[in-house]
Amino acid sequence: MFVKEQKFLVLGVSKSGYAVAKKVLEKGGACYLYEQLNNSAIQERLEELTKLGATKVSDEDVDKIIVQIDVVVISPGVPINHAVAVMAKRKGKRIISELEFGFECLKPTILAVTGTNGKTTTCYMIDSILRESGVPVQLVGNVGTPVTSKIEEITNESICVAEVSSFQLESSVNFHPHVSCVLNVAPDHLERHYTMDNYVYLKKRIFKNQRESEYCILNFDDFTVKGFYDECRAKVIWVSCKEKVDGAYLLDGVLYYKDQPIIEQNDLSLSGIHNVYNALFAIACCKLVGVQNSSIITALKNLKGAKHRIEFVESIDGIEYFDDSKATNVASTITAIDSMTKPTVLILGGSEKGERYQELFKKIKDSIIKHVVLTGASRYAMLDDAGKVDYSEITVTPDFNHAVNIATMIANDGECVLLSPACASFDCFKNYEERGERFCQIVRGEL
Repeated sequence: MFVKEQKFLVLGVSKSGYAVAKKVLEKGGACYLYEQLNNSAIQERLEELTKLGATKVSDEDVDKIIVQIDVVVISPGVPINHAVAVMAKRKGKRIISELEFGFECLKPTILAVTGTNGKTTTCYMIDSILRESGVPVQLVGNVGTPVTSKIEEITNESICVAEVSSFQLESSVNFHPHVSCVLNVAPDHLERHYTMDNYVYLKKRIFKNQRESEYCILNFDDFTVKGFYDECRAKVIWVSCKEKVDGAYLLDGVLYYKDQPIIEQNDLSLSGIHNVYNALFAIACCKLVGVQNSSIITALKNLKGAKHRIEFVESIDGIEYFDDSKATNVASTITAIDSMTKPTVLILGGSEKGERYQELFKKIKDSIIKHVVLTGASRYAMLDDAGKVDYSEITVTPDFNHAVNIATMIANDGECVLLSPACASFDCFKNYEERGERFCQIVRGEL
């Protein structure tokens, strides 16, 4: 449980309630105390806790306070049908016992990020911001570092930033982040999940176990993700690049959080509208755990992009090369196409994931892409779908090395070569990292 930045109402200042209140104040949370008994021991505790920063609540004020608080902690001597507890329940507040509070305080705070695209970059952004602010943080999950490998390093004061894939959510039952993020949802991994409905269902599992006192950050501009609101019990914070929302948003070239300007879009070290979305999610996440704007600004100005994600490789003979091997689905490749600013030769193809490619080639027809080189196991399926939309600026080769060399021959001075396969890599490579490294080696003449 992340206590800081949250507001607690403790019902009953017995030994248990007293211990809860002290822990809340120690961790930087706001604490309100409600007590009907009036013996000397209770009064001593109330006096001590108010000196530490707690606020005593009277019967006249309790209804106003309940609207403001996030969690009600009930001492063992207070029944669950107590009038204040009932009132809080009706207001949608989370109600827990001191026992549950104690056990949850033994766990690290978890900020979990899922989505079809942008997960890794968003997690790196959050991690960099937290490190800049001095918070003990561990970056784990689908970024390549198993949580289990960091158990000895994770303390009660740690914040775990977890990239979470649909594969991980598929077998998660009790996973419970304090802040969850759903960046976007587009077709992916359908060779494993079979249907889009099942894939969407798995993405929703990231917030399934969250409570009313916790937070879920959703993309207001993504039609599918926006629909998750009705199924989310946690408090929803929105992200948008299209309109002002209750959360983080882009307005006139400035990134805001809750009407507060944070950083100008041009000051972000990573370009492209996809990285504006990633930065807005990172800002919302970090503001929810109390990070100062100065740390956010410094980190986002200096952050380097994730490897193999629209990563600049080299400029050779006037041709710029970009490695986007991490683009293993159509939506991710479309994002990469949108980020290009010069005529580009695009390398597509790999092992298929159950997607079709007509929408991709429609995008290519109306984009800055001048030619496509198809390779890998998917090349004929891609060629067939390109034909269905009358796109013919295509060269086909079964060999990846040849594909890179062909792209180089087609590109002219002042143009680009982009590897953004829209497919997995398992037809020829161990993973997308190996594919990206091979691309870089060919470009640099190391092979």
